[in-house]
Amino acid sequence: MAGQLLVATPMLADPNFARTVVLLLDHGDDGALGIVVNRPTDIPVSEVLPDWQPVVSSPGVLFQGGPVSLDGALGLVAPVGDELPPGARQVPGGLALVDLDTPADEVVPRISGARIFAGYSGWGVEQLDEEGAWYVVDALPVDPFRADAADLWRLVLRRQRGPLALVSTFPADPSLN
Repeated sequence: MAGQLLVATPMLADPNFARTVVLLLDHGDDGALGIVVNRPTDIPVSEVLPDWQPVVSSPGVLFQGGPVSLDGALGLVAPVGDELPPGARQVPGGLALVDLDTPADEVVPRISGARIFAGYSGWGVEQLDEEGAWYVVDALPVDPFRADAADLWRLVLRRQRGPLALVSTFPADPSLN
């Protein structure tokens, strides 16, 4: 499933993951690792990694990648062409994780988008497979870099075929209907 999106079902009540979209970076025998791509914070990247502020995609803030290791940061980039930028390693879906100690100006000419995530999301062996709280859908290369990331849950569901598209209209609180 690496390279795909996990879209939280409307019934997923855990506040860490309610209405989230997670880009899976790794899924294998050791478990799964991903980043929530639709949780922008109010913290400008310049407050934490000033050299990366001019590089990151709009809105230029840190994103909360998940509940694990919030004091650490992951840099996700969309490489241009076949050659990876310096300090980057390929992840599924044509994207790359970049070492944030790499000078940003060396990375910029070789990417079309960048985002910085505080923390990540992780699942133990078979934990994700057993939860049943996620829709697994294909990712578009632009998904992790959308300026309207807060609307990504609805947008990703809306582009699906069949009944899954209808889930995008599910109210946040059904008791208010």
